[in-house]
Amino acid sequence: MGCVSCVGFNQEIAGIKDDIVLRLKEPTTIPIEAESICPDLFVKRSYREIYDLPVYYGRRKMRLGELFSIDGEKSDFITIEDDVSNVKKIGSKMTSGKIVVHGDVGRHVGASMAGGEIVIRGNAADKAGINMQGGLLWIKGNAGHQTGSALPGENKGVNHGVIIVEGNAGLELGACMRRGIIAVLGDVGDFAGARMIAGSILVFGHLAKRAGAGMKRGSIISFGSSEPLLPTYRYEAIVQPVFIGILLKYLKELGIVFESDMTGKSYERYSGDINALGKGEIFIHVKS
Repeated sequence: MGCVSCVGFNQEIAGIKDDIVLRLKEPTTIPIEAESICPDLFVKRSYREIYDLPVYYGRRKMRLGELFSIDGEKSDFITIEDDVSNVKKIGSKMTSGKIVVHGDVGRHVGASMAGGEIVIRGNAADKAGINMQGGLLWIKGNAGHQTGSALPGENKGVNHGVIIVEGNAGLELGACMRRGIIAVLGDVGDFAGARMIAGSILVFGHLAKRAGAGMKRGSIISFGSSEPLLPTYRYEAIVQPVFIGILLKYLKELGIVFESDMTGKSYERYSGDINALGKGEIFIHVKS
């Protein structure tokens, strides 16, 4: 992870005058399901209408304003000022706007989001960006298991969009991914890119065991250390892929700073998984 740092999204709330600020009224260990915390639902609603949006406090249906203090109305920019690690489904199915969370966030943040931006200035629990269809999910801390994976029982996951994790990510990162970009600046757990259909996963830290298990197509790129690959991957050649430079340029434009020029580097290319379609590829950076 020493080769990269981030400067992007440091001003995501600077100069914003019309954001809606949410704060939990009191800490709780009871899970809150808050699919209604979504810019699409806030942008045309008055304070009273936002207050009345439904949430579930455990199994009990309540109104958003009964659990959160609300400051503002009629905006597609939402700021959440507290640790909301027990609040699930924030930003679910959003298509535009922005959410900034100043703390940890619960499971399913950005689930099925199709547009807009979510910035988590903390850690994200399991299944962040699950079934993502577009937009940008930026996690400043660590991400849990199955980040950018498919919905339970589905064999197709992330279809479009970008997920960036500045810390580490857990098991099954990008499982069943079919399009899009996932970049992890730290380490990732086992089964990264399992059953991938397409898309790109970039890992700047340590790539753990069983990466690309069952992958049909797609690319996994390891810039750091790596566990031995599955025997169902064949070594092909030392290559210098142009598309990796394009991906790195795109990440740089988003705000990721590379301490050295990483374009034009050499990679060991492996193809597989031959137990699946076998047209996936894993690139391991060749250290100079």
